[in-house]
Amino acid sequence: MPDFRQEFIEFAICHNVLRFGEFKTKAGRLSPYFFNAGLFNDGDSLHKIGQFYAKAILAAQLPFDMLFGPAYKGIPLVSAISIALSEIGNNYPFCFNRKEVKDHGEGGGIVGLPLSGRVLIVDDVISAGISVREAVDLIRASGAIPCGVIIALDRMERGSNGLSAAQEVRQIYGIPVVSIINLDDLMNYLQDRDDLALNLRAVKSYRAQYGVV
Repeated sequence: MPDFRQEFIEFAICHNVLRFGEFKTKAGRLSPYFFNAGLFNDGDSLHKIGQFYAKAILAAQLPFDMLFGPAYKGIPLVSAISIALSEIGNNYPFCFNRKEVKDHGEGGGIVGLPLSGRVLIVDDVISAGISVREAVDLIRASGAIPCGVIIALDRMERGSNGLSAAQEVRQIYGIPVVSIINLDDLMNYLQDRDDLALNLRAVKSYRAQYGVV
């Protein structure tokens, strides 16, 4: 596991963003872990999460021209990522959408650079894929090209069609989904922590039941 992935897991646990226990998912499943990126809610943690995203983007070597953050969670994330990339010599433009189109002032539904070229979509996790679908439609309607999605965690959990949310995005839109960490990374981390052995067993059991092949 690259160092930044293990560091990210420790960072997420420290900020209570990644928790272990019993949590009900939107699909009604009882998951032994839960990830809530909304708890990166101060300046230091937002700065750090931007750096982790930047490392994952560069490690993936995915070519893109600009970043797009879907409202609302994507707005602080895309801002933090663009700053983090700039700090290491990679200055990319970004934009985000408004939920309600502004009918005064400059108007429109996009804040930041107008969508153009190859656009990398920023999100925290992909569950039903609704935000990705809306983002892809918006980008294509603007004449730009959605070239990928970057997320914090890929749960590698199958949906009703037998594919994970990330696999479904790849199949439907033909674009890659890159994550800072995935379930494999999390299980590798737990395997090296004797104090989290019970959590590892619970995650293994859950994956055997709901994980993708």
